Amino acid sequence: MEAEGADGASGGAEAALSCFSFNQDCTSLAIGTKAGYKLFSLSSVEQLDHVHGSNDTPDVYIVERLFSSSLVVVVSHTKPRQMNVYHFKKGTEICNYSYSGNILAIRLNRQRLLVCLEESIYIHNIKDMKLLKTILDIPANPTGLCALSINHSNSYVAYPGSLTTGEIVLYDGHSLKPVCTIAAHEGTLAAIAFNSSGSRLASASEKGTVIRVFSVPDGQKLYEFRRGMKSRPEEPSTWTGYMGKMFLAASSYLPTQVSDMMNQDRAFATGRLGFSGHRNICTLATIQKLPRLLVVSSSGHLYVYNLDPQDGGDCVLIKTHRLLRGRRGAPRGGHSRTRVCNGTGLSGRRERVPSYHFMPWRSAGQSHPVLTGSRTAPVRRFWSKRGRWTKGRRLSEQRGRGTEAPGCGSQPAGAGATGARPACTHVLPSKGCPSCSVHRNEPYPSTTRTLMNKGILLNMYAVYKMYL
Repeated sequence: MEAEGADGASGGAEAALSCFSFNQDCTSLAIGTKAGYKLFSLSSVEQLDHVHGSNDTPDVYIVERLFSSSLVVVVSHTKPRQMNVYHFKKGTEICNYSYSGNILAIRLNRQRLLVCLEESIYIHNIKDMKLLKTILDIPANPTGLCALSINHSNSYVAYPGSLTTGEIVLYDGHSLKPVCTIAAHEGTLAAIAFNSSGSRLASASEKGTVIRVFSVPDGQKLYEFRRGMKSRPEEPSTWTGYMGKMFLAASSYLPTQVSDMMNQDRAFATGRLGFSGHRNICTLATIQKLPRLLVVSSSGHLYVYNLDPQDGGDCVLIKTHRLLRGRRGAPRGGHSRTRVCNGTGLSGRRERVPSYHFMPWRSAGQSHPVLTGSRTAPVRRFWSKRGRWTKGRRLSEQRGRGTEAPGCGSQPAGAGATGARPACTHVLPSKGCPSCSVHRNEPYPSTTRTLMNKGILLNMYAVYKMYL
């Protein structure tokens, strides 16, 4: 992932989320806020389903869900040394445990529950929550960095073995025995993660330029990836291609540091963020039978990218979900921004525009127009007053010539005693016309009147586009 300098959609809601995490198979998203926590399902790209939410535990900073089950583990800043395990569908607390220090991280699989403190790790049997093992006197781990394989047949645990170097300790959470120590990086560790089967372990240092992959359980280095390098194209049968192959063949005779640099694989795909300065997590998931790149930001947004499994390249952002409520208090998760119209051609009350012929109309003393009409019937004018529910309801109907309708035209200064209103035939409102000047702030009055006098069926879409 690469972050760009623009603030984008996330710039206005900094640190809206206190914590966020995907479940073990990336089918669910859990977020924690000052008010409580929420769970979402990731089964669709277009819609983000809200599974559960709770405000019983405020100021949540750790929330973890076990796969797609009803078991969820929560830790709050109000009690940072206590872990609470809930069955959210039943609305009951299964158990709670207190520890000697603040809880920094929690990891789950179907057999084990891992609780990480700064200088110790506790391993529980998740079936009965019995404490099986306490790993004491580990190097200081202030960030709670640790990983647990989701494959419950081995339940491998990985955690830093040094505070100053990138050493990884591999522990078997099933047999409760240490396995090996891996010298992964020269600098301090920043991230570690297992693959789904627990046969591979990936790591990165705080420098973040190189990602290394090791085999499990023997700890042998298998791959090394350098961040930011582009995909390697097929070498053509030219002089340049032959020179590249020659350098790769000669790398085996060079010093180890140089040969490792030449043999590093390059990036297959790249995802770009339109903002910076936020804490993010990302994962690869299969949604609707296609691979997707998912990114969650602390600003309260979920970004969904398309990932081309054949050619890679730049990942395309296809959806942005808001995980928190909007300004007016309506849930915003899972709904895209749709083009709406309030009948005036201006921004305002959000109404879905129907796909049939309709006519906007506004008369004197009326607060807003109603869009209505028919595919086959002549155009008729309908209106409503503020505060009345108008969807699918005809409140008033006006027929006849446009100059006879209320609000169409006006009596200019110096008009005769008859009070006749001058007929106006301007297609667009004109400042020099006394009839148009009265309706200068109303939506396309002259156009509406002219079209109706001719008895023409009006396609609202054309008029709406004309006055945008």
